[in-house]
Order: sequence, then structure tokens, then C-alpha cells
Amino acid sequence: MNTFFVTVWLREILQWIYGLVHNYGIAVIIFTVLIRTVLTPFEVKSRKGMRKMSEIQPKLNKLQQKYGDDKQRLQQKQAELMKKEHYNPMSGCLPMLLQWPILFCMFYAMRDIANMELIEQAFAFLKGETPVYESFLWIKNVFMADSPFKTIAPDASAMISIGMNTWDHMLKTVSEADLATMLQHIRAAVPAAAELSASEIFNFTSNAALQTTINTYLLPTMQQMPTYIAQTAAVPGWKNVSVLLFSFTLYKDFNGLLILPILSGVTQWLMTKLNPAMQDQANQQQNNQQNGSMNAFMKYFFPIFSVFICLSSNAGFALYWVTINMFATAQSIWINRYLEKKDAREKALTEGEGNVK
Repeated sequence: MNTFFVTVWLREILQWIYGLVHNYGIAVIIFTVLIRTVLTPFEVKSRKGMRKMSEIQPKLNKLQQKYGDDKQRLQQKQAELMKKEHYNPMSGCLPMLLQWPILFCMFYAMRDIANMELIEQAFAFLKGETPVYESFLWIKNVFMADSPFKTIAPDASAMISIGMNTWDHMLKTVSEADLATMLQHIRAAVPAAAELSASEIFNFTSNAALQTTINTYLLPTMQQMPTYIAQTAAVPGWKNVSVLLFSFTLYKDFNGLLILPILSGVTQWLMTKLNPAMQDQANQQQNNQQNGSMNAFMKYFFPIFSVFICLSSNAGFALYWVTINMFATAQSIWINRYLEKKDAREKALTEGEGNVK
């Protein structure tokens, strides 16, 4: 588990919201909007810096053309221009950089909760029970990927991706009676475990030991449980289907419809398209063929990357990604309209004062 205090604090907030709404899908949306709203002043400050930089960029270009051969003089003139325009080069990027630690902590907070929930689900199968899944609209288990090629039950890839500290922490929450039941099922399913102690079976002392525990003891036991067999059954004729370099399985009890991964790509593209600062930068560089090619590459790279990330992550994280993209797009539009109206008022006031004089 990640123990960084901000991550723990954000995780507690998310769980508190969940306690109010009793649905992790809704809780993730509220949590994301809440944190992004708190960070709005940083976003406004950053956008002001970007707009100011866009205004003085033509003047900086002229200085570059005039003093390009004299680096010392160029730097002096640029510093004088920035002082005259009351512009701090860090005003655009510093507020944005301050947001990143919090956004990363949000990701780790949601990952911690997802990992703990997946372990709970695995332990339920090992006890011979049927897990209670957190659903959201078309998604049956928000802690697995939104895809018809993923089961609602935790699979090997999901379990191995969880850190050994989280496994160790969750094992300590299991009662002696439940642990005895799990050990009974493991020893019955895996003959090699018949003479092993609990600490030898649940060995989380290293990543290699964790993989051995999952692949040798936990998964083989789960795969013999009737409920797990039913929830991981493939559609006849659609198991390990190969297409080019990819192989996939279509499951009867699939977890989603690929809606969130697709939405993540669409919203990422819209966020780039509707971001005036990025469009201004693209327009300034449109005469540079190399930069233009790079801009075109990045324009499509990020949406494709978003789809890939959300396909390989749980639906809760994909929902967070889509929500943050939609909120950021709406926020960008609102901030730019607010700054445009503010600039217009200041310009009108300045012109009015000039007329009075």
C-alpha cells in the first residue's frame, strides 16, 4: 500500500464519499470533480500565464530575429521585455506543475482501493463464496477493465499487478476462521500445499514469492470453485482467438462494453482540440514543417495512449480519466471565456480613462 500521507488522505476522502453514495462509480466522479474544483485557482493562474505568453510571443520572435546572433544581448532584451510586460516565465507552468503531485496521489489513492477490493474478491472465492461486486451502469465490476474481453472476476494479471505489501496488509484483516477455510480449499485443490503452513502458502516476502503464491496456490484453487468457473467461462469458439499479433477471449460473463476506453480517447482528443492555448501554439508553429509534424503526431498520440491505458486499467480508473478529461475541457472553456471578458472590461476601462484624459 502507498503510505504517502496525501495519498492516504485522498483515499480517506474517496472512501468517505463512497460511504455517502454507496457506489464506487459515482464516488469516483464526485471525488474527481471535487479535487479538480479545488485545483481551479491553479488552473486559472496557469491559463493567465499562457495567455500572456501568447500575447508577447510575437515580440519575443522579433527580438530573436534581431539579436539571434548575440545571445547575451538577446537574453537582456527578453528580460527587459518581460519586466515591461509584467510577465513571469514561471507563471504559466508553475501552477500546472503544482497540480501534478496531487493528481498522481489521486491515481495512487484509487489504485490502493481497487487493489484491496480485488484481494477481497479473491479471498471470497478462496472461501467458497461469491464476491459482491461494485457495479456502475453497464460495468459489472468497476475494479476490472471495461471490456467484453475481461471477466468480472479477478484474473492472474490483475492479481499479480498488486504489490506484496497490499497482499500482506489484507491477509492480516482475515479472521482465523476464514483463513482456515481458505487453507482447507487450497490444500484440497493443490496437493503440493497439503503439508505447507499458512505462511508458506501466503508468502509475500518478494515479488517472485508473490507470483508463486498466486500462480501455484491461489489461482488453481479459485479455478476449481464453481462460481469462478461460471464467471470466467468463454463464449464457445471465442477462446484465445488470434488476430494479427493480438490474442483475445470473449467471455460469457464479460465485464464491460469498451465504452469508457473509447470515451477516454474521444474526450482526450476534444480536450486537445478545444484547448485554446494549445491551438494558439499550433498556429504559431504552422509554418515550421518539423514542428507541425510533431504537433500532428501528439494530437493523435494522446487519444490513442488514453485508450490503451484505459483498456489495461480497471474501470474505476478509466471513469476517473474520462471524468477528468470532460471536466478539464469544460473548465478550459469557462476559464477562457472568463479571462476574455475580464480582458475586455480592463481594455474598456483603460480606453475610457484615456478618453477622459
